Amino acid sequence: MHVRKKNLACYRGIYMEKYMEDNLEIPIKEILPIIQNRIMNTTTYFGIQTWKNPLDAWVYQEIIFKKQPDFIIEIGNFSGGSTLFLAHLLDLMGMVNSRVIGIDISQEKIPDIVRKHPKVSLFEGDACALFEQVKTQIPLNSEVLIIEDSLHTYKNTLAILRAYSSLIRSGGYFIIEDGICHHGLELGPKPGPYEAVQKFLEENTDFEVDREKESFGITWNPMGYLRRK
Repeated sequence: MHVRKKNLACYRGIYMEKYMEDNLEIPIKEILPIIQNRIMNTTTYFGIQTWKNPLDAWVYQEIIFKKQPDFIIEIGNFSGGSTLFLAHLLDLMGMVNSRVIGIDISQEKIPDIVRKHPKVSLFEGDACALFEQVKTQIPLNSEVLIIEDSLHTYKNTLAILRAYSSLIRSGGYFIIEDGICHHGLELGPKPGPYEAVQKFLEENTDFEVDREKESFGITWNPMGYLRRK
């Protein structure tokens, strides 16, 4: 979940004044900012800040177990908490030859526990500019899972979809995070990821949205689980 700091100010300090069982009448639209506050300020994995909705992270491990990807490309890996989470999943599932490729405009916040993990490769720079370099790391016909969590502007998200979608083979997933921007939470660019997905689907009829992956009822990625037909 990458959004500019000025968009987060309205959600800082929002907490439930009572426990869940005393707040059952609160609509989802008022619950989402509370979850957002937790995700952005105190959610960690192995002590590393991790801007991820845990319900979506659970869905990621289900996809990884089912699809057994050779490569997971994480575009926008921030401090590396989710990168380490993905690498650990590969370890736990015994996927000895699988790798995680992390791409971010800056990798300076990545701790050694992530940098030194044998399954992790880090690339620094603009994702679209790095595409050809990343592509050389991936043998033809590899099973690739892509998770996009970089700058959530419409232009950037659509450009990444257009560039990296060629790496996804039939049945594979391209996850676009944070379609919740202005579709559940009033933050982030507008138009943003949600609208970029809509445009991409107009251009690419060989992709579809797998809305079964949103079955927890709350997701930060509405319309974001794209599957190649």
